[in-house]
Amino acid sequence: MKAEYDLSKLKSRKNPYASKLKKPVTMRLSEDVVDYFKGMAEESGVPYQSLINLYLRDCLANSRKVQINWPQAV
Repeated sequence: MKAEYDLSKLKSRKNPYASKLKKPVTMRLSEDVVDYFKGMAEESGVPYQSLINLYLRDCLANSRKVQINWPQAV
């Protein structure tokens, strides 16, 4: 191995994985939701944050919408 390398002749190029990077966010989730995904993580060996991301990705891919039915005020 050389003691010193000349990197001045290298051509720069864009990171091919840059478009696939994840954006860190802070979310407040119910404890039972986190426990559910942590349980699934233990069973599958996949980190729970990755499972949440996979689930949300599936919702995106299938254009799932949240249905909220608020109780009618009397």
